[in-house]
Amino acid sequence: MPDRKVLVLGAGKIGGAIVDLLHGSGDYRITLADTDKSFLAQAAGDRAQALQIDVADKKALLGAMQGQQAVLSALPFFLNPGVAEACAEAGVHYFDLTEDVETTRAVRKVAAGSKTAFVPQCGLAPGFISIVGHHLANKFDSLRQVHMRVGALPQFPANALKYNLTWSTDGLINEYCNPCEAINQGRMVEMMPLEGLEHFSLDGIDYECFNTSGGLGTLCETLEGKVESLNYKTVRYPGHCAVMKMLLEDLRLRERRGLLKDIMEQSLPITHQDVVLIFVTATGMREGRLTQESYAKKIYAKELRGHLMSAIQITTAAGICAMVDLMFDGHLPQSGFVRQEMCDLERFLENRFGRHYE
Repeated sequence: MPDRKVLVLGAGKIGGAIVDLLHGSGDYRITLADTDKSFLAQAAGDRAQALQIDVADKKALLGAMQGQQAVLSALPFFLNPGVAEACAEAGVHYFDLTEDVETTRAVRKVAAGSKTAFVPQCGLAPGFISIVGHHLANKFDSLRQVHMRVGALPQFPANALKYNLTWSTDGLINEYCNPCEAINQGRMVEMMPLEGLEHFSLDGIDYECFNTSGGLGTLCETLEGKVESLNYKTVRYPGHCAVMKMLLEDLRLRERRGLLKDIMEQSLPITHQDVVLIFVTATGMREGRLTQESYAKKIYAKELRGHLMSAIQITTAAGICAMVDLMFDGHLPQSGFVRQEMCDLERFLENRFGRHYE
């Protein structure tokens, strides 16, 4: 009988992928909770016990946590502070995928003095990208810059945005609208989203990248005073940024996020034929010479256990599953607030779930 008891909240694309990966290991007894009965039935299948609850109902949420060792939230970011508070009360470990800076600050407050671990931002960016950035940063005697670039892109773009929905629309809009943390000239600063446009090529394909919110996680705090320049930018195909600026600034949809979400979900189809691009460069002094280290990776959609899983599903689900696995194995702190960069890159990639990044 599997001895690791976990509650997964959210039966959407990512929640279902988490259930698939954990069930495939044979070591996890999974309960999957959601408000939507049809989503639950599809995502749980015979892999998890299905539980229909409203996570906004604290009593029901606490009841679902009884007997669990860890809670994995694949919910929209704005629901996570309440989940974290319930985890603290129930005495279970907490993991989430949030990109929202304020949500992470709320989780940190809940984690203060806790006897269980609170591990937010366990996805791709924030998440794995911080593990890579910190790993490269540690290779230098003194650090000059760390620049992190990540994109989840359709393999076959076919609209003016050159983009398809691949994950949470709420999270995507959040990244495009909120201030972006960075380090400039050694000090933490806030940058505007959709600014700092750059162009580059990788494997003969042209891309653009620009500031978006949340991708650095807690890395700014970790590296403040140790690096001159640290920033994170989202990668898209050329032309995407200009169209988004027109929507958010000229049409003022930044102020009407509900309408923007409706437009995007009615106009941009989801796709499982995607590619995740990860590109990190770090520059600094080593043995008296200015040196650069880079990490570049492309991860594609693939079939896992009989059905096609998108690249963003694979990377996001693998990220949180690996962190949960490493915590159970004793390779992460067992209490308090846990930053992604506390995880060793080589140990992550050796993990049975982390291997999906290789």
